[in-house]
Amino acid sequence: MANDIILRTRGLTREFKGFVAVEDVDLEIHRGTIHALIGPNGAGKTTCFNLLTKFLVPTRGQIIYKDRDITAAPPAAVARMGLVRSFQISAVFPNLTALENVRVALQRERGESFDFWRSKSVLDKWNDRALALLEDVGLTEFAYTPAVNLAYGRKRALEIATTLALDPEMLLLDEPMAGMGHEDIDRVAALIKKVSAKRTILMVEHNLSVVSDLSDRITVLTRGRVLAEGDYAAVSSDPRVQQAYMGSGH
Repeated sequence: MANDIILRTRGLTREFKGFVAVEDVDLEIHRGTIHALIGPNGAGKTTCFNLLTKFLVPTRGQIIYKDRDITAAPPAAVARMGLVRSFQISAVFPNLTALENVRVALQRERGESFDFWRSKSVLDKWNDRALALLEDVGLTEFAYTPAVNLAYGRKRALEIATTLALDPEMLLLDEPMAGMGHEDIDRVAALIKKVSAKRTILMVEHNLSVVSDLSDRITVLTRGRVLAEGDYAAVSSDPRVQQAYMGSGH
């Protein structure tokens, strides 16, 4: 089953001036799954994400993506290999329409410059693909709405659409439900489930009900180390996990 693992880490560690934020983390993310990274505040989840997407350099340890060592690879190279972090790399311009935003992302994915002054016929060649991506995320009726006028949950959906324009094989979602009400959470959770059909997803998420509904596998971090791993039933019944979350507001 080794070839089923799309991303793995070995002894992943990051220290900040003597403080160990992530310590000896071993992860194995299986292709085609939704894998959640959870833990109390300060557990090292975001640092772990920053290491995987190369916004931080590990103090030690190894990151293997599709059987290739990417530990020393720069962020742009990792993104081109299909490992993309949503909500950081997304290009959402508030005064452009949803369609224009996705069109810009498609131009970027293909290495073309953002020539907004080019003829309409040249730019329109991106429209079919952009409209298809908007349909994928449920934004067809908002194609010509400026991003600034979209509701918060729909803005998040647009950010996912611009990320999907990069054609990622693996998508890292950093707290995709942060700041959302119930209706938006339901909509974006359904969207994540839909886009996961053709991709692997690793997400950091505080909403445990979303984690239980979406995740195939869960890794629990605490104080920078892996505390437990398994499906939701196994993890949520683990006394060590219950202890770690006591008093943390979860």
